[in-house]
Amino acid sequence: MANGYGEEKEPTFMGIPRKEIAWFPTIDYDKCTACMSCVDFCSHGVYRVENGGLTVKYPYQCIVGCTNCKSKCPNESISFPSTEIINVTKKKYGIIGL
Repeated sequence: MANGYGEEKEPTFMGIPRKEIAWFPTIDYDKCTACMSCVDFCSHGVYRVENGGLTVKYPYQCIVGCTNCKSKCPNESISFPSTEIINVTKKKYGIIGL
């Protein structure tokens, strides 16, 4: 139980190993005020407070395509990659048009 969410399993997205999809938030620490809006909102445990600051501790627990925490951030300090990264990975695994 490394992350508090039970036994770790290899997560997937549409049959693709989750770690093959680089979809997770990035924090702009120049804008972040550690208000904890992202921590409070995200029910998937992506964020953690460590050494007095926020971190994306478990990036691959982020739901592929979800950007909801971004809209909760009052300082616009959270960003995500382009959704094209999802499409490219799906094509790589032969999943087209879904």
